[in-house]
Amino acid sequence: MISDVTISALALGISSLLGSFIGFFFKRIPHKLNDIFLGFCAGMMLGAAVVCLILEGVELAGSTGWWQVTIGVICGVLLISCIDFLTPHLHHLSGIDEDEHHPDYTRSVNRVLLFVLAIAIHKFPEGMATGVTFDGHNVDNAWAVTISIALQNIPEGLVVVTPLLLIGVSRLRTVGVALAIAAIELSGVFVGYFLGTISSALLPALLGVAGGAMLYVLSDEMIPETHAHGFQKQATYALVAGVLTLLIIRQLTA
Repeated sequence: MISDVTISALALGISSLLGSFIGFFFKRIPHKLNDIFLGFCAGMMLGAAVVCLILEGVELAGSTGWWQVTIGVICGVLLISCIDFLTPHLHHLSGIDEDEHHPDYTRSVNRVLLFVLAIAIHKFPEGMATGVTFDGHNVDNAWAVTISIALQNIPEGLVVVTPLLLIGVSRLRTVGVALAIAAIELSGVFVGYFLGTISSALLPALLGVAGGAMLYVLSDEMIPETHAHGFQKQATYALVAGVLTLLIIRQLTA
C-alpha cells in the first residue's frame, strides 16, 4: 500500500510541476488574454474551493459535523485577511524592489503574492485528503481522487507561475516557488496516510480553512484584477468556463 501512496504523491507533485512548466511559455501576453486566462483559472479555483474543498469537508464531517467546516471557512478567511497585511513585507522574497515601481504595480504584486500563498495553503489539506483515501478498503476510489486532483493541479500550477513571471519575478525564484508548492502537496499525501483516522477527524476543518482562503483571495484580489482593464465581460465568460471545466473533470474522474 505504501508504494501506491508514493505513486499517488509523485503523481500529484509531477502534475503540479507540469502545469508550472507550461506556465513558463506565457511570460508576455496582452492584457486581454491575461484577464481571460486569469478569469478561467479563477473559475477553476472557485469550483475547486466549493466542490473539492468545502463540500468535500461537509461530506466527510457528516450531518452533525457541518459546523467544523463552517468554522474552518471563517478561519481561512481570517487567516488570509491577516496575511493580506503582511504581503507588502514579502517583496524581498519575490526579488522585486517596490520602491522602483508605481503604486498600482505594487498593488498588483501584493495580489499575486497573496494568491500564491492561498494556493500553497490549500495544497496541504488537499494532499491529506488524497492520502486518507488509501487508508480505506476502496483503492479504486483512492486512485479516482488522485487522478481528479492531478488533473486539477495542471491549471493550478500554471496559474501560480504565470502571474509571478508577469510581475517580474525571476525564473529561478519562480521555479523555487513551484517546487515548494508541489512539495507541500506531496508531503500532505504522506501525512494523511500515516495519520489515518486522526487526519480524517481534522480534514473537514482543514478543507474548510483551505476553501475559505481561496474564496477570500478570489473575491478580494483575483476577480477584481481581471475586471480592471476593460475586459470584464470576457473575464466573466472565462470564469464560467473555468467552473464548468472543473465540474467536468470531477465528473469524469468520479
